[in-house]
Amino acid sequence: MAKVAFLGLGVMGYPMAGYLAKAGHEVTVYNRTAAKAENWVKEHGGAMAATPCEAAQGAEFVMSCVGNDDDLRGVCLGEDGAFAGMDAGSIFVDHTTVSAQVTRELHAAAADAGIAFVDAPISGGQAGAENGALVVMCGGEDGAYAKAEPMIDAYSKLCKRLGESGSGQLCKMVNQICIAGLVQGLSEGLHFAEKAGLDGRAVVEVIGGGAAGSWQMVNRYETMLDDHFEHGFAVDWMRKDLGICLQTANENGASLPVTALVDQFYKDVQKLGGGRWDTSSLIKRLREFG
Repeated sequence: MAKVAFLGLGVMGYPMAGYLAKAGHEVTVYNRTAAKAENWVKEHGGAMAATPCEAAQGAEFVMSCVGNDDDLRGVCLGEDGAFAGMDAGSIFVDHTTVSAQVTRELHAAAADAGIAFVDAPISGGQAGAENGALVVMCGGEDGAYAKAEPMIDAYSKLCKRLGESGSGQLCKMVNQICIAGLVQGLSEGLHFAEKAGLDGRAVVEVIGGGAAGSWQMVNRYETMLDDHFEHGFAVDWMRKDLGICLQTANENGASLPVTALVDQFYKDVQKLGGGRWDTSSLIKRLREFG
């Protein structure tokens, strides 16, 4: 068993760190809001630390799952950052969805300190984290990944290295690009069914097993029909991710017209007060604006 630090106890990080504890690892947690760390320790044991640096001291692996590029820099760098407390030869595994640029920046900073850095963004949402069934897409040196994979297995159903540093983040961008188009298509289909006077549940029963079927359809159609959007990944976070996708597309020359359009549709959802609604709330926009 390993000594592990986990930085960031949001809706994803809290259960992920819990699975590491259940697997028998010695886990120290850090969270910007200390009350969450206190609750985690009461529930799972282990220890809490006042800073990322303190949490990382003596850890063989340091995992993070925070908000954005600046949050990740904050927990990694500086005198209170994790890198300052990590031993040479230890491994930092980042599960945050951030830009490939900041990933490569921190990979280089870690290398200067003798630390390995694996970018490992996740897919599967809150339910995937709570069920220990996340999909993890990784970038970084093969040797570091090979050591980190058994740790990641504690809360994942699939974990794969895609290439060098930043490759995991680039794969996560592909994931979000695909989801954006799928959810918009599903929203339009269900909206059309409503306008046509069809029973949406009956429609999905018929088409769900055919070529139109998708994870989004199976897992979101009922709540979409019920106008209930309190499940899964929030619109605010999706817009953050799509912004990363669009910026990277500007850099590499990829054409993302549908992604750009859906990003603006999510902006409309935010204007409706739906920033914390889940991503399937695109259908709400259609109902409001026609």
